[in-house]
Amino acid sequence: MHIKTLIMALAAATSLGAFAQAPIVIKFSHVVAVDTPKGQAAERFKLMAEKLSKGRVKVEVFPNSQLYKDKEELEALQLGAVQMLAPSLAKFGPLGVKEFEAFDLPYMFPNKAALYRVTEGPIGKGLLNKLQPKGITGLAYWDNGFKVMSANKALRVPADFKGVKMRIQSSKVLDAQMRALGANPQMLAFSEVYMALQNGVVDGTENPPSNMFTQKMHEVQKHVTMSNHGYLGYAVIVNKKFWDGLPADVRKSLEAAMADATTYEKAIAQRDNDLAMAAIKKAGKTAVYELSAKEQAEWRKALLPVHKAMEGRIGKELIAAMAREAAK
Repeated sequence: MHIKTLIMALAAATSLGAFAQAPIVIKFSHVVAVDTPKGQAAERFKLMAEKLSKGRVKVEVFPNSQLYKDKEELEALQLGAVQMLAPSLAKFGPLGVKEFEAFDLPYMFPNKAALYRVTEGPIGKGLLNKLQPKGITGLAYWDNGFKVMSANKALRVPADFKGVKMRIQSSKVLDAQMRALGANPQMLAFSEVYMALQNGVVDGTENPPSNMFTQKMHEVQKHVTMSNHGYLGYAVIVNKKFWDGLPADVRKSLEAAMADATTYEKAIAQRDNDLAMAAIKKAGKTAVYELSAKEQAEWRKALLPVHKAMEGRIGKELIAAMAREAAK
C-alpha cells in the first residue's frame, strides 16, 4: 500500500509539473489570406513570440475567417474566445469608438510618412487608449496600403459611379464616401466579397491590391482604377483581461515580438501591394487605369466634403489634428 501511495503521489506531482509548464495559448484570428501583409505579420509574430518567450507562449493563427467573420470577431475577443485580432480600423465604429473612422476619410494621407506621423505619435496612442474601457488593449498599428477601386465598368470620373453597387466594410465614413460618388454602398463581410462579385450581388469594391489579388477578386472584376483614394490599416488588439493577467516577463517578451512583427509588416506591405498589382496586370483579366491629374482633382472635389460631413460623428478637432499632422 505504501509503495502504491508513493507511486500515485509521484504521478500526481509529475502531472502537476507538466500542467505548470503548459504553454500560454494565444489564439490570433484574422479575416485575410496568409500571404497578405497582415497574414505574414501574424505568422512572424507567432515565430517571435514563441522564440522570445522560450516556448512559454504558443500562438495559434487562424487566417481567412476560419474562426470568425468581420462582425463576429470583436465580440469573440471581448468574451475571451480569442485573445488577439488585427481588425481594420473601420471596425471599431460599432463598438462606439467612432474616432478610428478618421482613418477611412478619403485623401486624408498623401503618403505613408504622413500616416506614420499620426499612428506613431500622440494621436495614434490616444486612439488605442480609447479601446481600454471596452476590455481591449491596443498593441500596434499594421499597414496594408492605399486602396484602388474595381468594378465591371470603367470608373474614371465620379459620374461613372452613379448607381453602381459597391461593397464596403461596416463604416459610416465609407458609406458616405460611396454616396458622395453617386454609388450604392453595400456592406458585406470580407469573406463574402468574391462570391458577391462573381454572382453580381455587388458590381465593385475597394481594396489595396494585395487583398484584391490574394482573394482572386481581379478574376471577377473587369476594371481597376489606381485611385489611391483611401487607406486601409489595422490595429493589433488583445483581450485586456488576458493581457493584464500575463506574467510581466511573458508580456515583455510578447511586446518585443510585436515590435519585431510590426517593423517587418511595414517593410513588406508596400512591396506586396506593388507585386500584387503587377500580378493583376500580368493576369490580363482586368484593365488597369491610372487617373490623370485632372481626373484625380475631380475625385478629390467629390470626396473631400465627406470630411466636413463626418465632423459630428468622428470629432471636428480630431479630423483637424490628423489633417495638420498629415500635412507637415
